[in-house]
Amino acid sequence: MPDEEVLEAVRLDVWLNVACLFKTRSQARVACARGRVRVNGQAAKPHRLLRVGDEVEFEQGDWQRVYEVKKLEDHSLARHQARLLYEDLSPPRPRRDPLERILNAPPGRRERGAGRPTKRDRRTIERIRRG
Repeated sequence: MPDEEVLEAVRLDVWLNVACLFKTRSQARVACARGRVRVNGQAAKPHRLLRVGDEVEFEQGDWQRVYEVKKLEDHSLARHQARLLYEDLSPPRPRRDPLERILNAPPGRRERGAGRPTKRDRRTIERIRRG
């Protein structure tokens, strides 16, 4: 059995992709370049070297995600193996109001081709208007 090479550091964008936290490396790179990813509390560029024990933070919608790096890899893994690369320290996902999408939609606008509101849609709209 050959010795496994132990990595001391891996590029941030590569690790985010390998850990399945971003779908592609280019998405991870763009998020880093825009300052949306922080490592140990500081904005991090895609080429930053990540080490075991570092804390990686980014936002997913209105949910703040926090991960502690447990293991480094620089090649693709199966999703169940990728979960072993980090520990999820994120707070619980915020609860969403099911009518939030309707309330935040511009009034009187429907997607082109969506047609008339259904009976269920009309009842929901009336419930919202009544308060």
